[in-house]
Amino acid sequence: MRIFVTGASGWLGSAVVPALFDAGHQVVGLARSDASAVALKAAGAEVVRGTVDDLTVLRDAAAVLDGVIHLAFKHDIAFSGDYQGAAEADRRAVDTFGDALAGTNRPFVLASGMIGLAPGRVATERDTPTIDGSPFSMRAATAQAAVALASRGVRSSVVRLSPTCHGDGDNGFMPMLVATARAKGVSGYLGDGSNRWPAVHRLDAARLFRLAVEKAPAGSVLHGVAEEGVTIRDVAEVIGRHLDVPVASVAPEAAAEHFTWLSGVVGLDSPASSALTRELLDWQPTLPGLLEDLDQGHYFHTSATGV
Repeated sequence: MRIFVTGASGWLGSAVVPALFDAGHQVVGLARSDASAVALKAAGAEVVRGTVDDLTVLRDAAAVLDGVIHLAFKHDIAFSGDYQGAAEADRRAVDTFGDALAGTNRPFVLASGMIGLAPGRVATERDTPTIDGSPFSMRAATAQAAVALASRGVRSSVVRLSPTCHGDGDNGFMPMLVATARAKGVSGYLGDGSNRWPAVHRLDAARLFRLAVEKAPAGSVLHGVAEEGVTIRDVAEVIGRHLDVPVASVAPEAAAEHFTWLSGVVGLDSPASSALTRELLDWQPTLPGLLEDLDQGHYFHTSATGV
């Protein structure tokens, strides 16, 4: 297949593209900058210039190619405080892809999230997120809209990714926790630190996206989860050991000062299963787990944490 990939030069996309090539597919990648275009060409992909805001570009590419994997999300503005703007842009892109692919039975795979899906218990692919109108639930609503494209003749699927999609070069939650521990001089966790986050290595996640575009049934919800739940205290202990700083509980009243915006998620207990996904697509994660990956040391290079 010739597959259109948004976010193709990003953290996850740069693993998905070679996974597609290895399976014999061709890739057309969306590039929003000269650097992205150069990286994609070097990887062997065709390039379409534009951003997720260029809806005509998205529609035209989807209309002539064999499938779409939509990985791009405006994390830059989301992390700077405009999550709603990022979520609204994502919804416009998904609606555009849906219109272009309607009635074709071609695949559309959307990357989404799962943290907070079923607090305090192990979430499964059958769980439906609560849509309460908040900015954070807007992305979940977009995922539901993507699943519903199955009724319009699109072989749509949603991959809910673990909040810790880890590996060398990660620029997500784990390096932020490392940077916080380095800046504060203590590797912290909330409460007793027993709350759990699911995790997956990005190369395992990349293989799941490849399987999804190849054979996921229309309307599938998939979980990119290799480990159901790693406790945040265990994470903090590895970070503390590598940085040679104390590991300690952070009081709830000090959470916002210590973790800044991460304080809203670092205490969530959000384990998740991928049993249904593994059975459906014969996906078996094989790469190192989160704690083993942290122990390899690459998260603790100064350049890895942005400080």
